[in-house]
Amino acid sequence: MNNKKLSNEHNTMGLPTGQILVGDAVTRLRELPAGSVDTVVTSPPYFMLRNYGVDGQIGLEGTVEDWVQALLAVLREVARVLKPGGSLWLNIGDTYARHERHGALPKGLVLAPERLLLALISEGWMVRNKVVWAKPNPMPASVQDRLSTTWEPLYLLTRDRRYLFDLDAIRVPARSQLNHPTTAGSGTKYGMRSKARPHWSGPLAGSNSGLEQMKARGVSSHPLGKNPGDVWTIATAAYRGAHFATFPEALVERPLLATCPERVCQGCGAAWRRARVVRSLGSLAVLGALRKSCGCVDRAWQSGIVLDPFMGAGTVGVVAERLHRRWIGIELNPDFAQLATRRIRAVNSENQAAA
Repeated sequence: MNNKKLSNEHNTMGLPTGQILVGDAVTRLRELPAGSVDTVVTSPPYFMLRNYGVDGQIGLEGTVEDWVQALLAVLREVARVLKPGGSLWLNIGDTYARHERHGALPKGLVLAPERLLLALISEGWMVRNKVVWAKPNPMPASVQDRLSTTWEPLYLLTRDRRYLFDLDAIRVPARSQLNHPTTAGSGTKYGMRSKARPHWSGPLAGSNSGLEQMKARGVSSHPLGKNPGDVWTIATAAYRGAHFATFPEALVERPLLATCPERVCQGCGAAWRRARVVRSLGSLAVLGALRKSCGCVDRAWQSGIVLDPFMGAGTVGVVAERLHRRWIGIELNPDFAQLATRRIRAVNSENQAAA
């Protein structure tokens, strides 16, 4: 069994969209052309926390250093298949050592995510965000000498300084909107006090000039809503299938909306980009479509492609189908590939019935 096919859709490059490729992630990634994928959303096996029941699996290496090297081999191929301006969303948790050979003193955190991230930085990746996935329903723990673990990190990494990120697609409603401009430079709560940087600012300190300008215009946020920030409260998945490490659909939705383009040009591969707000009427923002100057017409556009090299139960495929993005999955365990295939087909049937 080489793959599980869900549709006959292929782009002009012959990419196996809508398919779960069964096999080793590095081997199957090498079959994909360079610069062909818009974004990658994945949750690789954590160090020594799961046994997926198949030879060649990542996660049961003898040392955390070996685990890092195994993932680096996969992520080097991910870097190759990403388009310029593409991105990687990486959900990876930590574990506690039971022996010094695991990489830390017994009972100490191994710091597996940090070790992996430092290795990725040394290979040219740029860490743009560390999102806190806060779990309101975390796994109960009987531990008495430390705090329970109630969150996991989700990292956003890129290869280029300029990359596709559609913030407007994931904005959240603002709590309040001011509607009275204040005098710039005034001493009022919402006034622009000064454009000068505070004397205590260090060389890497940010600037509040954008916030001050909004307050001076009498608004407290963007007309489309505010930036959702880097703490996402999302309940753990309630999936009842045989796979035991499924991440929730809500954790995939924002990454796909922000970094997997709604449309790309079939001719040149350029992504459709949302236009900036050209004017606002109260809370109404007027938008337009901004396209690359490639001469393509409407029928020459197709959706972006998301890849998950550790497909598991198929959550990325499920969300991609719902958001009308193309997807490619890779899964080492053929049983999990079948499970994901059935799950995605079931969701598609439900969507068609609802339509």
